[in-house]
Formats: sequence, structure tokens, C-alpha cells
Amino acid sequence: MSATSGDGRDAVARPDIDVLHHSERQQMLRRTRTAVAAIVGGAVLALGACGGGSDTADTTSTSGVTGQPVAGGEARILALSEPSSLDPVVSGNNAVIAGVIGNALYGSLMIDDADGKVVYRMAESFETTDKGASFTLKLRAGLVFSDGTPLDAAAVKFNWDRFRDPANRSTYLADGSLIASTEVVDDVTLKATMVSPVPSFAGAIINSSLNWIASPDALKKGQAEFDKNPVGAGPFKLASWTRQAELRLVKNPKYYDAPKPYLDSLVVRAVTDAGQRINTVTSGGADIAIDSNPVNIDKGNSADLNVNVAALNGGFFMALNTRRAPFNDIRARQAFNAAIDLDAANLAVYNGTGEVPETLFTKDSPLYADVPLHKTDKARAQQLFDELAAEGKPVTFTFTSFASTENRTLAENIQAQLSSYKNVKVEVKVVDYAEVPKLRSTYDFDILVSSAFFTNPDPRLTTAFASGSAANLSGIEDKALTDALAAGRVATTDAERKTAYTTVQKRLAELSPLVFYTRPNFAAIAGTDVGGLHQYGSGSLLPEEVWIKK
Repeated sequence: MSATSGDGRDAVARPDIDVLHHSERQQMLRRTRTAVAAIVGGAVLALGACGGGSDTADTTSTSGVTGQPVAGGEARILALSEPSSLDPVVSGNNAVIAGVIGNALYGSLMIDDADGKVVYRMAESFETTDKGASFTLKLRAGLVFSDGTPLDAAAVKFNWDRFRDPANRSTYLADGSLIASTEVVDDVTLKATMVSPVPSFAGAIINSSLNWIASPDALKKGQAEFDKNPVGAGPFKLASWTRQAELRLVKNPKYYDAPKPYLDSLVVRAVTDAGQRINTVTSGGADIAIDSNPVNIDKGNSADLNVNVAALNGGFFMALNTRRAPFNDIRARQAFNAAIDLDAANLAVYNGTGEVPETLFTKDSPLYADVPLHKTDKARAQQLFDELAAEGKPVTFTFTSFASTENRTLAENIQAQLSSYKNVKVEVKVVDYAEVPKLRSTYDFDILVSSAFFTNPDPRLTTAFASGSAANLSGIEDKALTDALAAGRVATTDAERKTAYTTVQKRLAELSPLVFYTRPNFAAIAGTDVGGLHQYGSGSLLPEEVWIKK
């Protein structure tokens, strides 16, 4: 299977997608009450258009009002959280940490379509000739940042090298660390040599903020100055940012893909209360809500709003920090796993509308294996709690929760559930999303909500669970698990991959370093006059595609 560039030419093969059947990706793409649901090119990992003006219309899946895009107007967008910084190295390219803002400021190098092909945006190609040991990135000629300076290979090198530096505490340090070195070949060509072969590295770019390239000159001024005046080459540029209030963006006239963006401006506000998000869109107080709450998706459908949903394997999980007590003892982890009732948590957090992941892969995946991730056994849990207490190690921990309604409710429900057991004590600590980079780099927590969701499991599962990975929040160190992840990475058939990832699932279930509690359902919920809803990656909305019917 080959990838296609914006003009339709064959480019790089994607080994990671070649073995992921078209039927699986089509089944994984769930459209919920969309005005247009033609699966022409949208996908779970890429619901967007390749660059090149009118060429994009035939290669994307579009949700929202029908008809030709209308130029002008302003979109009011409700995000799940406010970023701590606009610097790509500490930003999150997903629905949770306002990926729409990064896409607005920086655009994207590449996305995927429903057939598993890379669809290039600012990149022209991304090739490997040595099975993922190295890659050659070619950029479109003539790309410029919003200040008129060139977005060239040197700019990409500067950005990608920052992701590899632990001192920057990157959100995607694990992904950046897959790169051993970068070399500028010419103005539009960059060579990236990997630490070890990663055939699926394009997926890591698409699902991270390595996809966003900022001006090196602007970044060199420091994060504080950069946040005041971020310089990218995306469809919009910053007009103002009032923290804890709103972020305003205006159309970038230097954006490469005219006539996009269609909108003149965006206003993004963080609303952590799930009920407020859906009510504001329903009442017309906002145009789009970025959401992951199944209750809101259900309400959006019932209200006949435009709802664009992407569903993935894996899910959100509670990471148990195995680096320190109490969860450095496997018995404490097993007791926690056995004690909690995930259906009760689902009822409390999502009114029972969420999907509790029973297995790592969904049943329509060729990698599905009937290996239960969790089993409630209250008697066993109490036995383990008592055993630890008898040894002078009663289980006491803090559940660090983010400020969203969902996170806080989950933490409080787990606290309430465990209150019925003896010899276990739970405290809940609520922190702002701005604390995410620090928590992920210092590992200063007992339990923290994280995620591993994907269509293709590599590199996401490897960065999340392999020994020594910076993104391995639980800190679990297990040779059998790491070896199975490595085998899955280089496997070339579904049978080989299934064998490897079945071992991964078994080791996760046995070691209990985490508890998956819900599948992700990333949604853009919009008013009936909004068109061009495109998501890619982990619920990352492409604002250049959005338009509003007048």
C-alpha cells in the first residue's frame, strides 16, 4: 500500500498501516448523527484534507451542514482545557489539551485517510527505504511562517531536536526520543535517523505535537515571550490570550492552502464542566464543543446537533505509580484492581453511557484477543489489603485528579468505593491541566489518569508501557512485556502482531500497573449551521476546514 501526496502521486509505504485492514479502519470510524457521512477520506487517525486548495474536497470525510463552504465569520469553540503554554514541545495534540489551538497556529505536516494512507499537508513526503531505520522528510516548497520567514528543513530540525531533550520536559519526549539524530539535507529535506527501526513513526508524528513546527527565532526568545507572540505557519495566528478566559485567533493571510481557512477568526474558551459545554452549544452560546463525554455525545444526538465522533482501541486508564509505595508492591496494585467496580464508576462519571474496555482491542480489530483487562473480586481485594496491613504496609495513596468534571467525579467515586474496605485510605487531590507536563516528567503522583488510545498500536503502546520509556507513567518494568512490544513493532503479518499483542495484554493484566476505565470517543459537537468538522489523531480538530453557514 502506498501513500499519496497532495497531488495524488505515490509516496511512502506505511508498514504499520499495510497490516491494518481497510475494513477495520472503516469499522473503527463511527459517525454519530452527521449531516454528511460519506467515508471518502476521513478516518479515526485523520479526518482531514490533503493540501492544495480544491483538491481537498474529494479526499475528506465531512461532518456538518451540507453545501459549499462559506467564507467569513467567527467560530466560538469550547475546549476541554487550557494549554499551559503555546510552545509545541509542551502542548498536547489531542482533544483533551486543546489540539485545535495547535492546528490553528502551526498547521500539520501530515494526517491519515480512511485507507491508512498518509495524506500530506505541509510535508510533501515522508519516506523510509530501510524499514524504518531512518526517514526522509520533504517539505512543500515556499512554506513561510506568519512573520514571513521560511519554514524549512532547519526549522523542523530545531523543533524535533527540542522534543528529544529531556530538559524541555516535552509532552511527547518518548516519541521524540525515538529519533537518534536529524540532518538537514537541503532547504526542504530533513533526514531523521532512529534509535532503532520504527516502521510506524509517521503515526507518532500524526498523533503528537511533532506535527507542529514553530518558528525557531520565536522559540529562542523563551517560553514567556513565545506565549505572547507564537509564530507558526498555520491557518490562524494569535490575536490575544487572556489566561483563564479566552484565546482569540485571526486568519493568517500567509497560510499555504488558500482559500482556507474559511473563517476569519476563532475564539477558544476552556470549559471543564461537561454539562456547561453541551448546554452552551445547544443554546447557541457556542458553535463547537470539543468533547469526550459520552453523556454529551448522546445529548448532542438527541438535540439534532452535528456530532463528529472518532472511536479508537485502548482507552483512558488510571496509572498506578510502581516507582514508589504503595504500588511498588504488586499486591497493592492487584488489590486496587480487584476492589473497584468499573460499571459503578461508569454510572457515576458518564451516567452509564461510557464503554468500559473489557479488552485492549475492540472486537472488530484483527488484533483482538479475549484477554480480560479487569475483574472485580471484592473478597480477594480485602484479603490483599489485610495481608499488606499485617506486614505494616496498609495501603494509603492519593488520587491526583485534573479539574474536569469527569476526572474529579472518577476520583471521588473510586474514593467512595474503597471506603467500604478495611486497611485502605484514599485522598483526592485536584490539579489544573497546566500541571500535566510537570506531573508527567517528575512522576510525583500515586494514581493519575492517562491514556493509550490508537488505531495502530505502535508506537503508542510501546511509549506507554515499555521499560525505560519516558511516557511510561506507571513505571512498570517487565522484560516479557517490553519484548512483546518490540516484537509487535517489527511484525509484518496480522498473525505475528496478534501473538505479540496478546502477550502484551496478558502481562498488563497480570502486572496490574493500570486500570482502563473507558474507551475514548472524541467528538466535535456543533450547531446545525456549522460545516467542515474534521478530526485526526486523538480527536484533533482541523480549524481550517470549519465554516459557518450564514
